[in-house]
Amino acid sequence: MQRAGTSIRLNHVSKSFSIGRKTVAAVDAVDLTIEAGEFVSFIGPSGCGKSTILRMVAALEAPTAGQVTIGDLPPSEMAQHHRLGVAFQDHALLPWLTVRKNVELPFRIASRPVNDQQIDQLLNLVGLSEFDRARPKQLSGGMRQRASIARALILQPDVLLLDEPFGALDQVTRRHLNIELQNIWARNAITTILITHSVDEALFLSDRVVVLSGRPGRVVKVLPVPFGRPRSPSVMRDPLFHQLADDLTESLEGYVGSEEP
Repeated sequence: MQRAGTSIRLNHVSKSFSIGRKTVAAVDAVDLTIEAGEFVSFIGPSGCGKSTILRMVAALEAPTAGQVTIGDLPPSEMAQHHRLGVAFQDHALLPWLTVRKNVELPFRIASRPVNDQQIDQLLNLVGLSEFDRARPKQLSGGMRQRASIARALILQPDVLLLDEPFGALDQVTRRHLNIELQNIWARNAITTILITHSVDEALFLSDRVVVLSGRPGRVVKVLPVPFGRPRSPSVMRDPLFHQLADDLTESLEGYVGSEEP
């Protein structure tokens, strides 16, 4: 399943929303290139437009100004050809389907033959082989998120987009799934964007961490993460890890946001 990934280009991207008679600027002049196979996290205060950026890359929103491209194509074309994998904080699994049926759903939506061997491999990778016949209500929150990520990866997309996938989980489960996500990402070498409120999560998983200002979201810092891969949990005890976490937290201070549109 090794893939080279596809680059993502945000070219002076801005996004505004009309709310009643008001126009609210969510994102302002974001200029960034995410290289093929790179894992990049966005952090920032609530309301800074993190999820709005992800939704523009996912072809769920269109920029008000500027341009988003994935490779040489607009996100809408990538989505049309099922080249984007997306997982949100709300796992969005269909409650009446088993884990296996939820994971195979993208095949059916794309009118492709179901690849049972690929499903078996991916369920094994996310540790759900023994629960393939379970329904979402029978799973823990962490297991449901694993199933959601497996579903996002099943068509071997060029880009993986993760919007706070572990935000509702307890800290111990969240850290465990961070380690699992790193392993999954390493095997797929897929271009990934993660939206998170957790500085530690961003540092542990990413090649670079992008810090956004309060609304409208602007890039105020891009931090290359200096730790090699694969990363063990011990890296979180490294004094440099704590120093970088403090630096990122300091970059966030002073920004006050409200809920994102």
